Amino acid sequence: MIYVLGSVNMDLVFDVPYMPVGGETLSANTFNTFCGGKGANQAVALAKLSSKVRMIAGIGSDGYGKRLKDNLIACGVDAEHVRENGGDSGLAAILVENGENRIILHGGANMRVSASDVDAGLKDAKAGDILLTQLEIPLETVEYAFKVAKEKGMTTVLNPAPAVPLKNSLFELTDIITPNETETEILVGVCPKDIVHVALAIKEFYKRGVKNVIITLGDRGAAVSHGQNITEIEPRKVKVVDTTAAGDTFVGAVCNRLENGWDIVEACRFANCASSLTIQRHGASDSIPTISEVEKVYGGV
Repeated sequence: MIYVLGSVNMDLVFDVPYMPVGGETLSANTFNTFCGGKGANQAVALAKLSSKVRMIAGIGSDGYGKRLKDNLIACGVDAEHVRENGGDSGLAAILVENGENRIILHGGANMRVSASDVDAGLKDAKAGDILLTQLEIPLETVEYAFKVAKEKGMTTVLNPAPAVPLKNSLFELTDIITPNETETEILVGVCPKDIVHVALAIKEFYKRGVKNVIITLGDRGAAVSHGQNITEIEPRKVKVVDTTAAGDTFVGAVCNRLENGWDIVEACRFANCASSLTIQRHGASDSIPTISEVEKVYGGV
């Protein structure tokens, strides 16, 4: 079983001809709403890849909350522990220009996810299960959840987004961390601009107590640490439509393959194929591929 503790957002997506400057009003080419949030996207990715996944999250009592929970259920996610906690739901305003996005978050119900939610959601978890989380919920809840997970013998996976400075106590509880380039620089002060700096960044993560590191590098692919070795994962060359949920698809796919007994390097190659499909489509959870779609691409690599 894979448990996802994290955010559920309604994404308000504006496709724009260019990014506006201060004081400018700009007409969008198109506007759409999509069910998203890093936690929800990762849970949906796992469900579409045939994993049994439980979501632990908070939604608001506004009109968005029910739609967000219903979408998780429709995608095959166990949403019993997606709890209405009052107030407004999480929201994300997303500007998309030529496939690249800029995102503004409003935490809403995500910031009311608590230790009691963790206790309820992980009550049946056992050794060998995976706990995946991000940083769109309170940091104290993330660290508490990892402590509970380690006591149960679970594998902990941290997708540190959006990146904020973290205490070593959280790094030490992390089996696998999956930052992108920007997050890596914020967390350890090293920009992974080439393989030399990737190695330096991974060394810094090790110093802080992380067991394994996967750095996603955008159109440069990814880099994976395993023991003292670093493997570069080559990107797939595809037409980029929208990068929303690409990282979430990647992380979900890694956890899916690890659950199936794959080694971390081959899991990342599979995840690279999955995320390359996501960026060819619009939306968040709607853009995430199914297991059969990814297997076709992976088998052709």
